Formats: sequence, C-alpha cells, structure tokens
Amino acid sequence: MGLTMAAESVGVATAVADVPAPVVPLRRNLSFQTLWTSEACAALAKETAEFAYPLLILATTGSALFAGAVASTQLIAASLMSVPAGQLADRYDRRKLLMVCNLSRVGLLSLLGVLILADHANLPIIMAVAISSAIFLSISQPTGIAAIKALVPPEQVTAAISQNQIRFFGATLLGPPIGGVLFGISRAFPYFGAAASFVVSTLLLVLIKKPMQAASTLTHRGKRGTIDGFRFIRRQPILLISLVWIMGSNMVFNHTGVFVALAATAREKGAASLLIGVTVAFAGGGGLLGSFLASPVLKRFRPYTIMLFAAWVGPVAAALLAVVPGVLPMGMIVGVVFLRGPIVSALFLAYVAALAPDRLQGRVLGAVFFLSMIVQPIGIFTIGAIFDAAGPVAVFTTVCVVATLIALTTFTRTIRTLPRPEELKESTL
Repeated sequence: MGLTMAAESVGVATAVADVPAPVVPLRRNLSFQTLWTSEACAALAKETAEFAYPLLILATTGSALFAGAVASTQLIAASLMSVPAGQLADRYDRRKLLMVCNLSRVGLLSLLGVLILADHANLPIIMAVAISSAIFLSISQPTGIAAIKALVPPEQVTAAISQNQIRFFGATLLGPPIGGVLFGISRAFPYFGAAASFVVSTLLLVLIKKPMQAASTLTHRGKRGTIDGFRFIRRQPILLISLVWIMGSNMVFNHTGVFVALAATAREKGAASLLIGVTVAFAGGGGLLGSFLASPVLKRFRPYTIMLFAAWVGPVAAALLAVVPGVLPMGMIVGVVFLRGPIVSALFLAYVAALAPDRLQGRVLGAVFFLSMIVQPIGIFTIGAIFDAAGPVAVFTTVCVVATLIALTTFTRTIRTLPRPEELKESTL
C-alpha cells in the first residue's frame, strides 16, 4: 500500500514537472521591454545628433556639399564596419558591448558640445565625431537585435522584432524636430541632449540581469570567421533570395534617395517649401504606420502574401509617380511603399532569428546590414545623376524597371512556399 501510494505520488510529481511553464506575455517581459526602451533612447539620440550634423556644418562652413557629405560618409563607415561588428556581437558579452558603444558616444558627443561652446569645432572634428559615432552604431545594431532571441521565447521572437520596428521609425520621426529645436537654442544642445539620452540607455541596460546570449555562445571555442555570416546566408535559400530583393529595394527606394527625388520633383513643379515638407512627411509617415501594423500583419497574413504585396507595390508606385500630376499624391504613394518596409524587415529578421544559431546571430546580422546598406549610396547617386540629366519621369521610369526585375523573385519556389518563422527549426550548419 505504502509503495503504491509512493509510486502514485512520484507519478503526479512527474506529470506536474512535465507541464510547461506558462509563457509570459511580451508586454510583461521586463528584460525585453527594458532592452527595447534602452535601444529606443539610443535611437532617439542618434537621430537627434545626425539631424544636427548638417546644420552645424552649414553654420560652420556655409557649404551644402560638406553638409551632404556627412550622411554619405557615415553610411559608408557604418556599412563597412557591420561585418566585423557582427563578429564582436558573437564573441563578447552583448550587454557590455552595448554599454561600451553607448558610453563611447556619450564621450564623443559631449566633447563635440564642449568644443562648439568654446568655438573650436571645425569640419575635420565634426566629421571625425560623426564617423566615429556611425562606427559605434554599426556595432550596437546587430548586437541589440541578436540579443532579442535570448530574451524572449521562440514563439514571441516575431512579435518582439515587430515591436522593434516601432522604435526605429518612431526615432526617425521624433529625432529631427527635437534636434532642430535644440539647435535653435544653442548649436551645442543637440549633442548634449543626445549624450544624455545615451546615458539613460546605458543605465537601463544595467537593469537587465538576464543573459543576452546563450551560455554556449560565449564559451564556444570553434573558429569564428568574419565571413561566416555570408556563408550561412548563401546556404539558406529563404535568407538569400529575400536579401536579394531587399538589396534591390534599398537601392531604388531608400529614404534619402526617394526624399531627394520627391523634393527635387516638387521644386521643379513650383511647389512651396511648406508643401514639399508636407509631401515628405506623408512619405515618412508610411514607415511609422507600417511599424505599428507589422505585428498584426505578420500574424494574419501568410509570408508569401506579404512578400507578393511588398515586391509588386514598388513598380506600380514608381509607374504612378512618373505620371501623377500633383505633389501631395506623390507623397501618399511613397508612403504606401514605405509602409511595407518595417513589415518585411520584421519578417526577414524573424527568419534570421529562427534559422541562425545564437553563436552566429551577430555575424549573420552583420552581413545583412552590410549588404543592405552598401547598395544605398549607389541608388542615391544614380537617382541624383538621372534627375539632373533627364528629369523626374526618367528617374521614376528607371526605378520602375529595377523594381520590376527584383519583384520577379516572388515567382521562385522558395518565396511561394515561405513558412512562418516560428515554424522553422534552427539550422545546424
């Protein structure tokens, strides 16, 4: 009798132990939400400072050429650093790496603010601070995204990455006006304000006690080649074909190039500066709206449906931009194109999180950011050159042709049979 009761007790205990613990809703996952808030503060600081760089260079040198050069040099520096940055994210403690990046930018921006107040800020110093900040951004970007996989359960990774898109586009919308207001008070204030925001971001990281990578990632003793991320992408058809489309889209529909084309077209049509600003705001607002829609869209629609819309809305929009007469409708059309950006980005990064083992997350993300960014200067330069040579119709016709060619990827078997990210198993490659 006693033995039977004991056996029954053991059976009950085992059954209880086998019941999985309930998954905490994402909104109550304090580790992830703290990381998200920290990264939001860092993104706001970045956008505030980056908006102020051209204003400072214009005020210091009076040269529009130098003012425009800062954005291009930052983009090139960030893209080139993305590959080794991914290796750092896999080799070192990600929380400490994010803190080092934040505090380094605190020092750089505070120094620039002091030099401005002392009237010692010149073009070489401004460019050096801007490029150095871009390098630390390129390190923190794959690090922060790679950490998500360690902080949330697999079934919530897609939702977590979708929420991450709100941070990026929210900062893109709020940073410039904050930077403009602070610059109007004092040229140094945008940099002191950005430095303070990076300090807050760092303090929030201190509160995260949960590891930001698997224990096996830090103790891994195998080779960690810089190009391993590229090799992994090449072996994963879902990542490879999706990234080919993303690269093509970034080349013809990157924010800077499209904004330049919109502004130049509007000015050619005699539109007032206020109307040009509203047009660009409509376009940028599409990205923010897409970031809020990313999570429900990814839950409701099949990945193939999402990719089909994302791919073919590009050539349709470009064709309309070539013929539509009004300036405001052009901004609305571009807004629809930009709406797809955060949704596709969340889907693609969810595939990376699902397929790449934690020990490779940083290098895969580094390769992704490098490839997606390095094509953007090509698009910006090409759009500007075509516009100067032949005008807006030629620009949007060219964009339509390129967008159509890359949209043909939707006819591949890989894209037509895309599974949901949570249905995939981590690769053993």
